[in-house]
Amino acid sequence: MDMMDFIADIQWGNALYQLVIFSLLIWVVSRWALKPLLGVMKKREQQVNDNLDNAEKSRAEAEQYLEQQREELKKAREDTQAMIDNANKMSEQQAKEILDNAKAEGERLKEAAAADINREKEQALESVRDQVASLSVAIATKVIEKELDEDEQEKLIDSYLKEVGNE
Repeated sequence: MDMMDFIADIQWGNALYQLVIFSLLIWVVSRWALKPLLGVMKKREQQVNDNLDNAEKSRAEAEQYLEQQREELKKAREDTQAMIDNANKMSEQQAKEILDNAKAEGERLKEAAAADINREKEQALESVRDQVASLSVAIATKVIEKELDEDEQEKLIDSYLKEVGNE
């Protein structure tokens, strides 16, 4: 069978009928199925593009948030370091104040002790002087009683009375 026989065997009326039906089918499909399908595909494409845009926007926001968190963490570390430095300075200052106060209290106690010692020393010396004076008077009285007769004692008493009267 060659080409000419093949063409001769075609039933042209049937072929024309099939062509009209096929064209009608294409028109129906394009009218009621292809346009909605293209609309759905465009909507889907738009949705995918919107999702990509939203994803890009979310990624940018996430990067911005991450950068913000890094800045806040850095600031928190700096604040913490400043607080530690401040606490160290305050503890050093308090230690110095405690030492200064202890030294001042030590000096005050030392001066008070020296004053107490001097006062006790003065009191002891006064007591010794009083005792020496008492003993001297007692010894002198005993010596005078033994060595002086009655006339000499009266002279001595008179001279003491004169001295007391002049003072």
